[in-house]
Amino acid sequence: MNDQADILIDAHAALGEGAFWHARAQKLYWIDILGKSLHVYDPATNTDQAMDLCRMPGTVVPRASGGWLLATEDGIGSFDGKTFTVMVNPEKDRPENRFNDGKCDPAGRFWAGTMGRKPQPGMGSLYRLDPDLSIHTMLTNLTISNGIVWTSDARTMYFIDTPTRAVAAFDYDLATGNISNRREVINVSKDFGAPDGMTIDAEDMLWVCHWGSGEVVRWNPKTGQALRRIKTGATQTSSCTFGGANLDKLFITSARDKKEDEPHAGAVFVADPGVKGVVLPESSM
Repeated sequence: MNDQADILIDAHAALGEGAFWHARAQKLYWIDILGKSLHVYDPATNTDQAMDLCRMPGTVVPRASGGWLLATEDGIGSFDGKTFTVMVNPEKDRPENRFNDGKCDPAGRFWAGTMGRKPQPGMGSLYRLDPDLSIHTMLTNLTISNGIVWTSDARTMYFIDTPTRAVAAFDYDLATGNISNRREVINVSKDFGAPDGMTIDAEDMLWVCHWGSGEVVRWNPKTGQALRRIKTGATQTSSCTFGGANLDKLFITSARDKKEDEPHAGAVFVADPGVKGVVLPESSM
C-alpha cells in the first residue's frame, strides 16, 4: 500500500471539492467552487471535461433521472450539462451565504449545508431536501458545514462542521430522515489539520480530508483512533471518494487558492487505500 497519493489530474483548481464516483457511469464528478465549474473525469479515456456553471457550486450528486443535482450559491438545482435550474433556495434572503458540502442519504434525499462567503461562527445551517422538493432545516448555528456520510445499515449519520475540529454522529431514521442523539466520536488535534470532506468505506471506517495538513486520514468512529494517513502533494486537501471498477481507489481533490507556491495545489489525486468503498447514493429527484 502506498501512503503517498499520486497525481491523477494536475488541474490547478482554485477550490476543488465535491468528489463523487458515479458507479453506474464509471466516472468521477468533482467541482471547482471558485472556478464555478463541474468536472467529469472518465478513466476509460483519461480525460477531464469541465462545464461552466456561471455560479459557485458547493457539491454535486448525479440524478437517477439523468443530469446532476447541485448545491450552489444560488440554491439547490438541476443541471443538464448546459442549463442550471434552481429548484429551491432556503437562504434567498441571506446573500452573504452559499452552499458548501453535501451528499444523498440511502433513500435518495439530498443533504447540503451552508456557510458564510466569509466564514463566521453560526452563519451556516444543514438542510435536507426530500423527493417532493420539501426542504427541512436540520441543524443551525454552524460555521463551515462540510463532510456527511451514512453507515451501511443507515442507522448512523456522520457530519463535520469544520471549526469544531470534530466528527459528530447522529442516530438516523431512514424512514423519516430525522436525526437525534448528537455526540462527538472523533476529536481532531491540530497535528492533523482541520477536518473537511469525508467518505466511508465498506468497513464503516471514515476517511476524512484534512485541510492544512495535506492528507486523508482513515478514522475508526467507534474508538476515535486514526488508522492510516495518506499524504497528497497539496496542503489544502478538501474531499475524497472511493471509485474505480472495484471501488478500491481513493480519489482526492485539493485547492490552489492562496497556495500558488505549491506546484500541485489544486490537483486531483488518486491513492491505494487498501480497502474498498461503497456505492454512493444518487438523488431520487
